Amino acid sequence: MTLEIDVLTLFPRMFEGPLSGSIPARIQERGLAVIRVHDLRRWGLGRHRSVDDYTYGGGAGMVLRPEPVAAALAELRRDDSIAILLDPAGEPFRQAKAHELAGAGHLIFVCPRYEGVDERIRALVDLELSIGDYILTGGELAALVVIDAVIRLLPGAIDEASTAEESFSSGLLEYPQYTRPPVFMGLAVPAVLIGGDHGAVRRWRLKEALRRTLLRRPDLLEGRPFTAEEHELLDEIRAELDELGVGPSTSPEVAPAPAEGSPAGAGEPGSGQVDPAAPEV
Repeated sequence: MTLEIDVLTLFPRMFEGPLSGSIPARIQERGLAVIRVHDLRRWGLGRHRSVDDYTYGGGAGMVLRPEPVAAALAELRRDDSIAILLDPAGEPFRQAKAHELAGAGHLIFVCPRYEGVDERIRALVDLELSIGDYILTGGELAALVVIDAVIRLLPGAIDEASTAEESFSSGLLEYPQYTRPPVFMGLAVPAVLIGGDHGAVRRWRLKEALRRTLLRRPDLLEGRPFTAEEHELLDEIRAELDELGVGPSTSPEVAPAPAEGSPAGAGEPGSGQVDPAAPEV
């Protein structure tokens, strides 16, 4: 199935470069995704195609009017559409949401500008998303982030193994990666990676993913179910860190290991890509 994406923006040219090269371009060439970018002024009001106005109650900046957005959505929307507003107050965008949207049939992205959007626009969309706790000049870059994260998960877009072991896929940051040369500036590739023992490599990668997550993003471990092996490795890591006198300031609360033979829960990554990103000039 082809994922269709429509984007509503006042600056269509911002999408040309990022979507016309590398993996996004190949995804479209293979027919896995169709991306159409529309100038919101096409649905603007009056002879000047106006899309914004002053805010009631006073204040700086212009606010996006609801009528152009409503008209655009009325024309583009269909039964399987998910209309998405990029906004600082939106749900934090995480990998689990990217997987969910990759299974959709049609996505419509509304990219705000100026001081923000008329509050009534929120009633027109199905979902509000944010990519972080910072302000951008508009929703276009946020939309590109979400689009890239989603379309790379489409079946056939990239090697399935690449998405299976990357950061956040199992609720952990990804383990360290190495390539040639075997020694660089006195730093050697870990011996286990060149020893030919696949079981040892798997265990090392799991341990290092746990170590990196514990040190850099302990919030991702809070409430995450752990296997017996992961509990064992975490104990090893904490002992090693204690011996070195380093480690996170607090130990995350971890769920008990599942019973032997039962599947381990992966859990959704925590508030990693924290709150909102979006529009303002």
